[in-house]
Amino acid sequence: MVSDLYILMITAAVVSIVFKLLKQPVVLGYIVAGVLVGPHLFGQTLVNGDNVKAWGDIGVLFVLFCIGLEFRLKNLISSGKVAAIGALTIIVGMMLFGYLVGVDAQFDMVNSLFLAGMLCMSSTTIVMKAIDEAGLSKERFVKGATSILIVEDVVAVVLMVLLSSIAIRHQFEGAELASKVVDLAITLAAWFICGILIIPTLIRKLKAHLNDETLIILALGLCLGMVLTAEEAGFSSALGAFVMGSILAETVESHRIEKLMTPLKNVFAAIFFISVGMLINPSSLSEYWMSIIWVSLVIVVGMILFGTLGCWWGGQTMRDSMLTSFSFVQIGEFSFIIASLGTSLGVLNPIIYPIIVASSVVTTFLTPYIMKAAVPCYTFLYNHVSDSFRAKIDKRELQVAEAEAKAATPSDNSNAFADKVRHAVRHTFITKHLVELFIKNMSAHENKPS
Repeated sequence: MVSDLYILMITAAVVSIVFKLLKQPVVLGYIVAGVLVGPHLFGQTLVNGDNVKAWGDIGVLFVLFCIGLEFRLKNLISSGKVAAIGALTIIVGMMLFGYLVGVDAQFDMVNSLFLAGMLCMSSTTIVMKAIDEAGLSKERFVKGATSILIVEDVVAVVLMVLLSSIAIRHQFEGAELASKVVDLAITLAAWFICGILIIPTLIRKLKAHLNDETLIILALGLCLGMVLTAEEAGFSSALGAFVMGSILAETVESHRIEKLMTPLKNVFAAIFFISVGMLINPSSLSEYWMSIIWVSLVIVVGMILFGTLGCWWGGQTMRDSMLTSFSFVQIGEFSFIIASLGTSLGVLNPIIYPIIVASSVVTTFLTPYIMKAAVPCYTFLYNHVSDSFRAKIDKRELQVAEAEAKAATPSDNSNAFADKVRHAVRHTFITKHLVELFIKNMSAHENKPS
């Protein structure tokens, strides 16, 4: 096991340094490292595949836990319209595109739905990294883009649950699926209500006693506890990790937990991407190169089309809409997770996995270059549309500027409604006394003579 970890880390480090020098995302380097140590390139694997898969599964949990930690209800509410409409337009449009691609390839319904799910999610990690490396992190569109990615991440977790249900039954039953969604919604509501009633208040009460070591152990314990709870309830472990991250995001120590989790997440996420690369057979890539180009083209064109429309309908300016959509032109971690889910359930056609991974590599490689084309494309569009549509673009720009100026003006009612609700929930009589009773009992137990 130690030798496996040594080979993984050294290979990943060397390859990621090379990709850094080439100014490419390190995620691609991890996938290439997986190809190098996998069983297909040299005829035998250099590491134990079962160990790598187990570590990769842990990596998925940590990635989703950290995505949950970045989920801020307050930030989502502030850009709720563009987040909801933009994400819905992208997801519905890309799932339709993906399903049609699957039907055209003569896949069955289950495989077509899994393919659709893989194509409808941009990579939060790659998008934010590409925006940062392009020097656009201070641009106005970033807030809306981040909110859309958050909604996509939430939908992806729910989508995994639904795809699992469909895969097991090999059929789409509307009534049963609706029942599953209702069960999921009730379960999530119960988890969030109980979690926000107890955990944030408990952590605030114990804040003085939580050093970095204790806090990270507590956070991981809560995460794994929710993972087990989700599995016992019949849902995916990924859902449990995301939910606990979202609950801890509402605590006073959320940023500290996120900072402490980052190194651990990076290590296990790297192993997950390596495990993805180990499944790639280079010879299959040459065999399916036409399919890879076709899927990559669908991703790029679809994301630009539906992303621009969704953001424009959601209230963004045309320039911001195009900057957002041009940064979404890739698929990433959730596509791999959904592909791994289909493989583990034994329902995914074997040719889909290498095509999806290769398409992700291609689109991730192209993302920085496509992003640079966003402003020139906007300028070209602005100069060549009709006068009436240009007037709409100018009017929207003015409306957004006025809204920004109004939002920047201090107000006595600046606290979000959600913040007030959470504050009231945290300070309910029952919650306060439950936590105080718990702490009192713990103190009495510690001070009890042995």
